[in-house]
Amino acid sequence: FKHFINFFNSYFFWDIMENTIMISLWKTLWGFPAPILLALLINEVRHTFFKRTVQTISYLPHFLSMVIVAGLVYVVLGVQGGLVNHVVRLFGGEPQNFLGNPQYFRTILVTTTVWQTVGWGSILYLAAMANLNPELYEAAMIDGANKLQQAWAITLPGISYVIVILLIFRIGDLLDAGFEQILLLYSPSVYEVADIIDTYVYRAGLLSLKYSFGTAVGLFKSLLSLILLLVANKVAHRLGHTGIW
Repeated sequence: FKHFINFFNSYFFWDIMENTIMISLWKTLWGFPAPILLALLINEVRHTFFKRTVQTISYLPHFLSMVIVAGLVYVVLGVQGGLVNHVVRLFGGEPQNFLGNPQYFRTILVTTTVWQTVGWGSILYLAAMANLNPELYEAAMIDGANKLQQAWAITLPGISYVIVILLIFRIGDLLDAGFEQILLLYSPSVYEVADIIDTYVYRAGLLSLKYSFGTAVGLFKSLLSLILLLVANKVAHRLGHTGIW
């Protein structure tokens, strides 16, 4: 237990916990509703070719490895040769180190995550919407309900079981803030807002050869994730929703 004690008493414990939770929370707040909204919009498209085109384009980022995504981020936001800074120079401004600025770094993480996952995440919701009874929409139209009212009163309640189950899994992954993404994009200048449990385990366990300490920290994260999953599932049952078991 000495490794757990050393970790809890370390001066960086609260910093990496705060970074992990804050990054994951922001990704959840923006990234979880985004696929639902996209699925609602796609579900209203009646032109088959346009619908399939939008779906295909939105799915493509999912198949890009994080290394490629990180490369694209550098192409767009890099200090030297980045597209954004190129435009800034054209207008006489000074180039900005977006990836090295703590003020922008978390926003970049959240934006790239949403862009990469929103299309693929909408698949389950679209499948659930396809199983809804079309007679419900016909009755709503007769009653004068518009598209927004139909989505609120029929579509969202009809897919609520999918939303709840995926939200439970997301809460269980709350301590997974995106290790590979952060490792590829961050630098010491943004450690204060980007250093998370996984990146710390990587540095302490692999780079510093403290394998036992790194394993202990990883075990702590896994146990805490399990507790979050159990609590979220219990709360879902208490609220009358379907849980994962």
